[in-house]
Amino acid sequence: MFGSQIPTVTVAEITDDTYLLDVREDDEWQAGHAPTAHHLPMMELPARIAEVPTDQDVAVICRSGGRSAQVVAYLMRNGWEQVRNVAGGMGDWAAAGRPVVGTDGQPGRVL
Repeated sequence: MFGSQIPTVTVAEITDDTYLLDVREDDEWQAGHAPTAHHLPMMELPARIAEVPTDQDVAVICRSGGRSAQVVAYLMRNGWEQVRNVAGGMGDWAAAGRPVVGTDGQPGRVL
């Protein structure tokens, strides 16, 4: 959709040192997210951009990769260099057997 100009990372390449930024909506986050992810809905990014670190690897994730690719492009236009789109999004995350939790701490599901 966005071509090769959007750097990507696979779920398998995400380490514990990666800042995982989940840009999905509140209902999607509440239903299920990666336990170490940081939630910042895509539409709130311009007002909250200072919350995204510039000094470490950032992997941006959504449900399937479309919204997160837009966020990666936006961050790159605003000076971020260590930012990547998570290929396949939360769908691939769950399919790879990575943990998904709801906001209640119970096992979650991807919406």
